[in-house]
Amino acid sequence: MDILRNILLVIVSPRVGWEEINVGGIATNRILRVAFFPLLAVLAVTAFVPMVYDKTITLSMSLMMAIIQFSSYFFSYHIVCYLLGGFYPELVKTKGATARLHDLVLYSLIYLVLLEIIHNVLPIDFTPIFFLMTYLVWIINRGAHYMGLEKTREIWFIVVSSAMILLTPVVITKLLSMLIIK
Repeated sequence: MDILRNILLVIVSPRVGWEEINVGGIATNRILRVAFFPLLAVLAVTAFVPMVYDKTITLSMSLMMAIIQFSSYFFSYHIVCYLLGGFYPELVKTKGATARLHDLVLYSLIYLVLLEIIHNVLPIDFTPIFFLMTYLVWIINRGAHYMGLEKTREIWFIVVSSAMILLTPVVITKLLSMLIIK
């Protein structure tokens, strides 16, 4: 239950959450197994919920959306970790720094997945959810200190990582939608 506690702490109080994550030392593979992949499964299941309140959505459309949403966040994790490791090679030189980078990406994507689940369940477009996505910048801002970067590189890290984490799932979703839904 430490992982769920860390997720809540990162969302409610990012500074305290990142300090707990830094002290806790939970393995990235465990976070993937216990939190990220199950949340992706819940996200895929919630893609079928709009069929209840929108009769124009068919089972095949919901199935395609479930695949697209699952895939977009699954691939986003790997792509963002790879790209951030390329932009900031000092973050992947040591095993501990690589784990911190993966944790930052994971907890950020978990936050976005939770927002996407809420969006899938609500019968209307709830605009504040899109504004809540900008809160991710604050979460990453608090996590930049956790990364152990120089102060001069922290600002650029916050900008680059926020943009990558926010935009990668959107771009993958658009690409997969164009390929799958014709």
